[in-house]
Amino acid sequence: MNKQKALNMLGLAMRAGKLITGEEMTINEIRKKNVKLVIVTTDASENTQKKVSDKSKYYQTTCFVEFTQGEILGAIGKPRKVIGVLDQGFANKIMTLITG
Repeated sequence: MNKQKALNMLGLAMRAGKLITGEEMTINEIRKKNVKLVIVTTDASENTQKKVSDKSKYYQTTCFVEFTQGEILGAIGKPRKVIGVLDQGFANKIMTLITG
């Protein structure tokens, strides 16, 4: 996985206004089918990880449990545990960097 490039892409998406951050806001956007990719930090609680991944599965949204809250803070400038990517182009690139 090309972790630093994926984090850089998250930063770009944040500056472009294509990210939604925070658990509740992300879940609301998943319900509206606006989210293309969900990232939950590895240090989020088990309950949060399960809740978000179950919601993602139900609405057929790709979900990764990846990165730490500190890495996300460095990438987007906000300490968040749940992030939703709203743009398909950014989502595809980040997925490729995480899985490739």
